[in-house]
Amino acid sequence: MTKRQEQPPTTSAAQALLDWYDRHHRSLPWRVGPKERMAGVVPDPYHVWLSEIMLQQTTVGAVKSYFEKFLSLWPTLADLAGAQEEDVLKAWAGLGYYSRARNLKKCADHVQLHHNGRFPDKAKALKELPGIGDYTSAAIASIAFGQAAPVVDGNIERIVSRLYRIEEALPKAKKPIREKVAELTPANRPGDFAQGMMDLGASLCSPKKPACALCPFHNICEAKKAGDQERFPVKAPKKQKPTRYGAAFLIKRQIDGAIWLRKRPDQGLLAAMSETPGTDWSGKSAETFDLITALEHAPQNLDFRKRSGQITHTFTHFHLILDVYEAISDTQQPMTTGWWSSPEAINKEALPTVFRKVVEMV
Repeated sequence: MTKRQEQPPTTSAAQALLDWYDRHHRSLPWRVGPKERMAGVVPDPYHVWLSEIMLQQTTVGAVKSYFEKFLSLWPTLADLAGAQEEDVLKAWAGLGYYSRARNLKKCADHVQLHHNGRFPDKAKALKELPGIGDYTSAAIASIAFGQAAPVVDGNIERIVSRLYRIEEALPKAKKPIREKVAELTPANRPGDFAQGMMDLGASLCSPKKPACALCPFHNICEAKKAGDQERFPVKAPKKQKPTRYGAAFLIKRQIDGAIWLRKRPDQGLLAAMSETPGTDWSGKSAETFDLITALEHAPQNLDFRKRSGQITHTFTHFHLILDVYEAISDTQQPMTTGWWSSPEAINKEALPTVFRKVVEMV
């Protein structure tokens, strides 16, 4: 009588995760579920790429409507490549991290021009495309093309650092985490494995109070055995974000309530997006932009009145506090470089969230 051959730990762990995913996967508009895959449905690389770019630094809930809007406007990669960048930025407005939208257009153009409208099917080649890094290239390669590439996002970092009790602090821990994910990723169904890990991190393996009893890894998770799951991943102390100050000028046209907008420079933060006029954001204290100093930067000699309250907004590297000054203009002609945007058109402008807050204040 022969002994039953046991599966290697990584193989059995991957299978446990896939079994869990088959039962508990999220239904998402860009995803081909396990049953659909079994029925022969193949993921569309365009959908996978589009969703992964949108999901960078953004929640699934926020992305769903944008994904559906983009597909309604540009159903295929060729459609997106044929679009104007300004229209892409308008459709992206409110989703944040606007360099993603510009890279989205650059990537669509590049794939259409240099790859005959078809995405490369290997992570290495995908990484050479505009706006695609380690994570996104691996995600597209595994989900869309079945390549066993190690996919590592924030959720997966948390799972694997707990699974193996990786003591190194992020970002140094990224290398050993990636190595462990590479060991875990199966040759069979690597895309489902990656999506299963994402779903596990978004549900059971949460930052606080993880539901370990329901986790497919609960028998092998070293952090669970030690009882210190919430300590992982270990993170280096965060640097405190500085606070900057500035002023925004909101000019309304008397005849119809239209708002004066202008285009931001093509380089730098929020490049090529629309904005209300304002000062720069280099002020280091609230006193930097008192009433007199702020009005020295006003775009026109109008009767500006300071609004009560302030606009607060947080970017990746700093917090921003803006005073808002409002004025009414009786002219219907353009004042400087820019345009009047009617109340009906303002929601279709490529206005980043910080400037939408300015408009909404008044």
